[in-house]
Amino acid sequence: MKAIQFSTFGGPDVLETVNVDVPKPNEQEALIEVHRVGVNYADTARRRGQYVVPTPLPFIPGAEVAGVVKEVGAGVKNVEPGTRVVTLTGSGGYAEYVAADARGLIPIGDALDLSTAAALPLQGLSAYHVLKTMGQLAEGETVLVHAAAGGVGSIAVQLAKLHGAAKVIATASTEEKLTDAKRMGADIGINYTQEGWEKEVLEATGGKGVDIALEMAGGDIFEKTLRVLGSFGRLIIFGSASGEPSKFNAMRLMEKNQSVIGFFLPQIMRKPELMQSSLETLFAHLQKGELELQIGHSFSLEDAAHVHELMEGRKTKGKIILEV
Repeated sequence: MKAIQFSTFGGPDVLETVNVDVPKPNEQEALIEVHRVGVNYADTARRRGQYVVPTPLPFIPGAEVAGVVKEVGAGVKNVEPGTRVVTLTGSGGYAEYVAADARGLIPIGDALDLSTAAALPLQGLSAYHVLKTMGQLAEGETVLVHAAAGGVGSIAVQLAKLHGAAKVIATASTEEKLTDAKRMGADIGINYTQEGWEKEVLEATGGKGVDIALEMAGGDIFEKTLRVLGSFGRLIIFGSASGEPSKFNAMRLMEKNQSVIGFFLPQIMRKPELMQSSLETLFAHLQKGELELQIGHSFSLEDAAHVHELMEGRKTKGKIILEV
């Protein structure tokens, strides 16, 4: 089968198209014919060798796929060949086929198109849990969402309003992206590439700062975000898109009873009760028309390197999908 793989860490150019064997599903797995792959910043971190956990080489990225079950292991009872599904995998999604734990497959029926299905799980679950599980969002609070026109950000803006936030402050790198964020429900849009954006955030909160801040850039953005965190505020880190390390003196948190919290979705996936209930909530919002998934761009599988380049250059918005 055709796959996109890297054998060394580096820039987008290390991604190459290769021919590898179709994986053989074990007793509890299903073989999925991949039709759509969701692209995430975690894929670029894997490629750079900067992911939260070590990345073995060679490596086929891609943790979010939608497609059709072609074969099941002897112990699989919950799904049959021919079923349209979406699932999260640790790797292997940038390929024509992937073997995945059948217990994690989500049947999607014929009503939901595969691109939409591939756009929801990883970023939807991330947005939900950074706000609710880690951020403990309460009604009436103020939320700051960075990269608010991106995949996680655009969903987080909507979920924050759906779950009671009084004010959502969105940041993005262009006016066009800020317009999109406001269309998703953001109350205020701020361009974080402009000097002094943190002062605008404080002005928008009457000097009090925000209750919850979602941060996935790292470096200077993290430092400035900490400055706009209010009393009892929670800053949730769920990525480091800039590749720059974040450093701070933890003693600073004491003055205002603040928290800096790390989030890693695979830990949520190890708690089935958390994952299942949140997925049900997300799909319910989607079916009711309360949640819009912003699919910004679709590319062919062979364009993966170009897609990574665009993402790291902040030239994308919404969810990016690879078509296989």
